[in-house]
Amino acid sequence: MAASAHVSKVRSLYKRILVLHRFLPIDLRALGDQYVKDEFRRHKGASAEEAESFMTEWKGYKDTLQTQILESAGEQLSSVKFGVNLSEGKLSDFQDEQIGQLYELMLESTKPNRQFDIQEDSK
Repeated sequence: MAASAHVSKVRSLYKRILVLHRFLPIDLRALGDQYVKDEFRRHKGASAEEAESFMTEWKGYKDTLQTQILESAGEQLSSVKFGVNLSEGKLSDFQDEQIGQLYELMLESTKPNRQFDIQEDSK
C-alpha cells in the first residue's frame, strides 16, 4: 500500500511540474519538460533515501516555479526571470556528475540560439 501511495505522489508532482512548464517561454518549456522526464525516469529505481531527497528537491522546484509564475502574471514572458541562484552550501552537496549536468543545463538555457527553435502559434 505504501508503494502505491509513493507512486501516486511522484506521478502527481511530475504532472504538476509539466503543467507549470506551460507558463514558461516555449523554448524553456521544451528544455524543462525534457529534463524533468529524463530525471524522473533516471530515478525510478532509486533507494528510499535517494527518493526522499529527490522528491524534496523537486517539490522545492515546483513551489519556486509556481510562486514565480503567479508573481509574473500579466508581465511579458520575455522579461520574466525564472529560477534561483544556488548557494555554495547547496552546490557543495552535489556530486561531480550533478555539477556537470547543472553546467550543461545552464549552457543550454542561456544560449542565444537555443536548440529548440519552436514558434508559438499567434492567436
